Amino acid sequence: MVGMEVLVVGSGGREHALALGLSKSESVSVVHCTPGNAGTSMVAINHGVLTTDIEGIVKLASDLRVTLVVVGPEGPLVAGLSDRLRQESIPSFGPHSEGALLEGSKIHAKMVMDSLGIPTGRFEKVEDLESIEGCLKSFDSPWVIKRDVLAGGKGVTVTSSRKEACEALRIGIESDGYVLIEEHLSGEEASVLVIMDESGFVMLPASQDHKRVGNNDTGPNTGGMGAYAPAPVATPSVLTRTREEIVEPMHHYLRNSEIPYRGCLYVGLMIDEEGSPSVVEFNVRLGDPEAQVTIPLFESDLGEALLAAAEGRLAETDVEFRNVHASTVVLASEGYPGNVISGRIIEGWDSAIDEGQVLGFTHLAGATRAESGELISSGGRVLSTTGIAPSLSEALEASYQIIQGINLKGSHYRDDIGFRALR
Repeated sequence: MVGMEVLVVGSGGREHALALGLSKSESVSVVHCTPGNAGTSMVAINHGVLTTDIEGIVKLASDLRVTLVVVGPEGPLVAGLSDRLRQESIPSFGPHSEGALLEGSKIHAKMVMDSLGIPTGRFEKVEDLESIEGCLKSFDSPWVIKRDVLAGGKGVTVTSSRKEACEALRIGIESDGYVLIEEHLSGEEASVLVIMDESGFVMLPASQDHKRVGNNDTGPNTGGMGAYAPAPVATPSVLTRTREEIVEPMHHYLRNSEIPYRGCLYVGLMIDEEGSPSVVEFNVRLGDPEAQVTIPLFESDLGEALLAAAEGRLAETDVEFRNVHASTVVLASEGYPGNVISGRIIEGWDSAIDEGQVLGFTHLAGATRAESGELISSGGRVLSTTGIAPSLSEALEASYQIIQGINLKGSHYRDDIGFRALR
């Protein structure tokens, strides 16, 4: 296994975190990334094949003779990238297209949970405009409306406004033919990433993402403004219930599918005041920015773990995690998550902290590009600053020390990441 070459598919901060983690794995000699970003180019060899070009990625992996492909985003998985790679006998960390439907179709995921008795909110499929008022009456406010498509994390509307709920339902029906309305779950959110194959599963330390753009969880939803791990809301009791009531039934179901699930199952949780976890959503890949705070916690060789899952032998591999804390804070361009202003120079992003047990560094996202020796913003979330330390407060201090030294005109970030854990 020593000296394997790995291809990472994607261009975001998650893929930069994967490339960094794999570059530090003793089992890995070379990391490739496609299409990658300015950050991955510093630790991997970038290639120009886009994530939408399934056959192009398969050809690239074959030409490079890589040992493993790690698929970052959900789009290529739903489109069947892992199916095609396995047809060519190339191990892929990422589920086949049928398994990827757990994210590709929210209704499919809800029906699977319902059939397995997994705790989740009540739901209903809305197919015609005339039934909108009746559906709203059957669910309490706030209403949760979800389009049944891949929408980059922006296909969900949560609102207490009947007018906004009606509009979201109307748009969903007219765009897709139907839309999902769900029971609103209250409590505190957490995410558990689970590496899984037919032989077994490993639950990574729980993390907590911050979706709202503003402090104290105000403003519109985003792709994520920061995260930290481990999340203390996921107590040992909560994690035990999550394992027994959610992960184990899902693993039993997925391992007995015609094609076993091999990859990451992202379990988005809502934990109520009694400590009962329910599933908000499943994703079929590492989260972003959750990956930035869980991958650095690996004590074991990351490359070995991902290859073992891709080959269906995870149970033979010991996976251990470091007893430290991680945080990441996202720097966003002016206007994000609305009309973004791009094309501005980013200065000070390459500073780092290395003070014994306290580390700090930057993960670059897909919204950056290198141009004439400068780093230029090219989208919404441009980077995140990550801290690793013995305590969460020290990790956050490192994250904020770096982000405060970065200059990007009009940029913004939240200054309260981790506030629930620290209060």
